[in-house]
Amino acid sequence: MKRFADLDGPDFFPTPAWATHALIDNETFKGDIWESACGNGAMSDVLDLTEQPVISSDLHDRGYGEGGVDFLLSNRRAANIVTNPPYNAAEGFVEAGLRKADHKFALLLRLAFLEGANRQRTIFTSAPPSRVWVFSERITFYPAGAVQKGTGTTAYAWFVWDKQALGSTELKWLKPGYKARYS
Repeated sequence: MKRFADLDGPDFFPTPAWATHALIDNETFKGDIWESACGNGAMSDVLDLTEQPVISSDLHDRGYGEGGVDFLLSNRRAANIVTNPPYNAAEGFVEAGLRKADHKFALLLRLAFLEGANRQRTIFTSAPPSRVWVFSERITFYPAGAVQKGTGTTAYAWFVWDKQALGSTELKWLKPGYKARYS
C-alpha cells in the first residue's frame, strides 16, 4: 500500500499491537515511558502492560493522550521514550530523544534507517543505538479504519538507545510468531 498522509495530519499509520509486544517482551523498562507520537493510543495501550507509568502525547489531537505537544520542541523529559515517529521526522526524533530520555529510547524505524552517509556521520558515529531488534515478520501499516489485507514489503526494526549499555551496537532478531500471538 502506498503511504499517504491522512486528512487529520501527516504520516498517521497506527502501530499494530504485536509490534509493540515484540519490544516489551525483549526490553525491560524501569520508570515512566513517554509515547511521544501516540496517535490513537495503539502503542500506549500495549506499553501500559509494562506496569510503568505511560505518558502519551502527539502533535495532532487524535482523541488519545495530550494533543498539541511537539516532541521536537517540548522540554519534557522521561526515564524512557518509546515511539513510532513520523517517517519524515525520524532523524529529529533521534536527536531529541537522546536528550530527553534518561534511561532508554526506542524508535520503530525502517531497517533502511541504518543506511546513509549523513546518518553515519551525525547519529551513528556519536550515538549509535545499543541494540537493533530486526523483525523476522513484516509489519504492515494501514491508515486508521482501513481494511487490512496483504503484507508489507518494508523491513522494520526497533532501534534502542540504552544509556546503561556500553560498547558497540548489538544486532538481534525478533523471533517469528508475534503477529499470530498478539493480533
